[in-house]
Amino acid sequence: MRLSLSFAAALFAAAVSAVSTTGNRLLVILDDDGDKHVYSKFLGDLKSRGFDLSFKTPKSDSLSLFHLGERSYDHIIFFPTKTKGLGPNLTPNLLVDFLNAQGNILVTLHSNVAAPTSLAALLAELDIQLPADRAGLVVDHFHHAADNSSASAHDVLLLPPPKPVRSDVKDFFSAGAGPDDVLAFPRGMGATLGASALLNPIVRAPATAYSYNPKEQVGALTADDVFAAGTQLSLVSAFQARNSARLALVGAAEMLQDAWFDAEVTAAAGGSKKKTLNREFAKRLSGWTFQELGVLRTNWIEHRLDEPGDARSNETNPNIYRIKNNVQYTISLSEYAWDSWTAFAVPDNDDLQLEFTMLSPFHRLPLSWDTSRSSEAASAYTAHFRLPDQHGIFNFRVNYKRPFLSNIDEKNTVSVRHMAHNEWPRSFVISGAWPWIAGVAVTVAGWLAFCAVWMYSAPAKQGVRGDKKTR
Repeated sequence: MRLSLSFAAALFAAAVSAVSTTGNRLLVILDDDGDKHVYSKFLGDLKSRGFDLSFKTPKSDSLSLFHLGERSYDHIIFFPTKTKGLGPNLTPNLLVDFLNAQGNILVTLHSNVAAPTSLAALLAELDIQLPADRAGLVVDHFHHAADNSSASAHDVLLLPPPKPVRSDVKDFFSAGAGPDDVLAFPRGMGATLGASALLNPIVRAPATAYSYNPKEQVGALTADDVFAAGTQLSLVSAFQARNSARLALVGAAEMLQDAWFDAEVTAAAGGSKKKTLNREFAKRLSGWTFQELGVLRTNWIEHRLDEPGDARSNETNPNIYRIKNNVQYTISLSEYAWDSWTAFAVPDNDDLQLEFTMLSPFHRLPLSWDTSRSSEAASAYTAHFRLPDQHGIFNFRVNYKRPFLSNIDEKNTVSVRHMAHNEWPRSFVISGAWPWIAGVAVTVAGWLAFCAVWMYSAPAKQGVRGDKKTR
């Protein structure tokens, strides 16, 4: 008993110390342990947030993503490596299995280093296309830094803080940015995204930017040498699987280096020096990738009969209802933000919807905020409606899938029966039946009147009738 209590206490302590909702075991893939000092601030920030960092080389013999069918790590960071292959322990199939097991991956690239074949195959599987030969350089002759060693190459892009393109998408990556802050994207590679709904760009290239391979370009640059241009290029991309596992692609690993954290740069257009937002952006990007941000949780679901005076209204989550019953559905949601669960507020211009479905929805209703059942740690959303005049097997379903938020798909199955023989409303309650009821009443009254007249009418006198016959 004492051993079980100690084990439970250890599990509770591990759960409390985990900063991420999926765990704090972080695998960092580097060519050499000596490269750690280049990213010391970024890795130090991760460690200060509670992550347990393990450093491995791509072809390390002790590297294994799974042990006895379970994940050995919860998250992976890939820094640029000069090896073309990542070895048998980091094959594309294993990385896909890692995502299927709800692991999270952060991939960083560099324009001068070709992406490993395993990572290129993994990204292609997710419909993310890299330039030919897995190498390319993004330049912009209008939005670049003027005070760095490669100012003449125009390959250090200065970008405004990323903003969501839609009002119903929450802003995770530029919160807290000042008006003079810029995002430095030094010597990076861009990618193009497919039409998958699971893909979303976080940082797009400006309209004046383009990507090409400087190793192949020997003379004047032509249109055929350009991989992609303008907003076709996604500089920082996000993928969220249907199981809410996450992958982020950073085209410039240098933007995570110490030299660009809180650095001051001057734009080519002139003006005063501006502070880079790279450190805060790296924190928020890694926080989203490792599920410290944008994680939704269902606390509880309740549905009940909503008919005052009916004793069955006190029963929660019954298995069976009757057609045309009035019901109430309530769901409680929370959102994880860094180290605590808070009430989830649906973004502006968006709706959290409830579907009451059989094969197709019979009702699709917006869920409204229920202040009486909400708190700082959880928000309750409710809907009142009347069941359809159709018996069968139905589902209460909340299917909420939005960019950069983990998926909510809750389904509760109930039976809806038809009315019993003693539950139909009486005819006198139905106003449309009154003419027929009146017709029946008139028929009965007329029959009774006829019977009364027949019974109480005096018969004709026989004598008088006989005298007439004699005559």
